[in-house]
Amino acid sequence: MTDWNAAPDATRYLVIDMQRLVAEETVWHTPSLHAILPAVLRLTHSFAERTCFARFVVPPDAASAEGQWQHYYRHWDMLVGGRHDPALIDLVAPPFPLATSGTILDKPTYSPFKVPGFAKKLRREGVRHLVFSGVETDVCVLAGVLDAVDLGFAVTVATDAVASSDPAAHEAVLNHVLPRLAQQVRLMTTAEIVTAA
Repeated sequence: MTDWNAAPDATRYLVIDMQRLVAEETVWHTPSLHAILPAVLRLTHSFAERTCFARFVVPPDAASAEGQWQHYYRHWDMLVGGRHDPALIDLVAPPFPLATSGTILDKPTYSPFKVPGFAKKLRREGVRHLVFSGVETDVCVLAGVLDAVDLGFAVTVATDAVASSDPAAHEAVLNHVLPRLAQQVRLMTTAEIVTAA
């Protein structure tokens, strides 16, 4: 039996950055987020308490960030130093009913696996398989997928539940990058994932 076919308790569903910060008219606006929301919600209901919601959080100012992240936030300075509504960090509406303090993971970088203790927590819970959805396909989702692969998890990406503000980059990841990792990453639609869950 492969880890893709692990028992339900050994699978977790990761929802990446489905936040107002990218759903609304901000400099990080991802218009296609709204198109994938029904699929993301369907997966959330299917996996229920096995869902984790990762949120991208910004530092109070560029100087508080690490290394090259300082340059990044000097470029996106309109998002730090109290220049944006803090509520933009919140998950999009309709509200995710299972998004509680225990299921939300705040991450200061692209990948949720850079949050201290996250990978160890999954290991303690016996998790071997991760299902990914969210935004952006070619940035935060890809970073999380690659970290999960490096850590030895089996990964499934919900192809109709990921989106990007750059359609060409989105297509490149799904059609060219991830297929190169076929022994570790499989690509499935939401319907296929729900049927197999």
